[in-house]
Amino acid sequence: MDVERLVRQVRHNCDLSDARHAGLYSICGLALRLRDLYKWELRLQPWEENEAAAVLEWIGRREELWESLAEAEFQPLTIGDNAFDPFDSLAINARLAPQGLFYGAGYAHSLKPTFFLARIEERRTLRGRTVWRLGEELARDLLTLPAFVQDDQVVLRTEAARMFVWDEIAYIPNSGRAALAFALEACCNLTDTQADGIRRHLARILQVQQATYIQHELSELEDQVFARATWRRMLNDFPHTLVELLIRTLKDMLADSGPHGPLRRFAADRDAAALGFYMAFSGGLVPLLFDELKAGFNAFAQQGAWEAMDRAVLEVYDKATAYAREVMALYAQGLQRQDPAWAQKAIEETLYARGVPRRSA
Repeated sequence: MDVERLVRQVRHNCDLSDARHAGLYSICGLALRLRDLYKWELRLQPWEENEAAAVLEWIGRREELWESLAEAEFQPLTIGDNAFDPFDSLAINARLAPQGLFYGAGYAHSLKPTFFLARIEERRTLRGRTVWRLGEELARDLLTLPAFVQDDQVVLRTEAARMFVWDEIAYIPNSGRAALAFALEACCNLTDTQADGIRRHLARILQVQQATYIQHELSELEDQVFARATWRRMLNDFPHTLVELLIRTLKDMLADSGPHGPLRRFAADRDAAALGFYMAFSGGLVPLLFDELKAGFNAFAQQGAWEAMDRAVLEVYDKATAYAREVMALYAQGLQRQDPAWAQKAIEETLYARGVPRRSA
């Protein structure tokens, strides 16, 4: 197998996806993603920063590359004498796994195609599912995804997870700082959030977070409330909309608060550090729709009352279940009407009725 040729082909598809979909992001969002890609390409540590002029020069070259791909198409991947569709991850990995390589391909937020190629560190079975732990990444795109489900298997990208966790801490909003401070003290006995201390303890923080990522993905595979086929069809029908954000949030919360989800595990194991990190990094629609979590966490943080957290998690699961069923029912009505626009508007109105500001769209 010609690994160098394979890497070039995957990188071409990564670059083409980025070129076509860079406009999905805000200026700030794109800058952060380019920053991560730059650090990966130069093999920098997450906390290392080069001179702004060097970074801007690199971004300029990247934009020129994207412009050169205006008429390009995704390339098939050549392995031995066979050419594979770049989205046929199952067949490709059947050929690559014996060589110690794993290939990722799929669609992320707003149906952006995403690809990567990495070396395999470990393959194991948890709760009847295959879990891949990956190491060095040979090709990747703009997306720093720490973990995901592919072909009904859980994939943990340790390089991306390291960058992702560092970014979450470095750019944490004010609303998450108290929970982060709580988590750092519980996890590492750190009493401040200075970069030097976090850097020294990053391996331990990653250990906590990687366990959470795996638990989340396993629980998402096991979720029986929000039918995966329906969820995927809705993602396809409503990309880059408030509905997409909502259904991703509901799917995540059903997984996290479900019978075997990470929130249940935190409480069962009395894992204060993992709970603190979870609360620190919860954003988007979660605080707006599931304020029970914050109330339960505050009671726990102030009084050590795990019982309050237990109740909050059960309430969140019941709430997410009811809401997911309401959303699926509205979507089904839209299909009967053959009117996706009606379904989108009806689902968005449920958010506004729950107090989500219209500017969240």
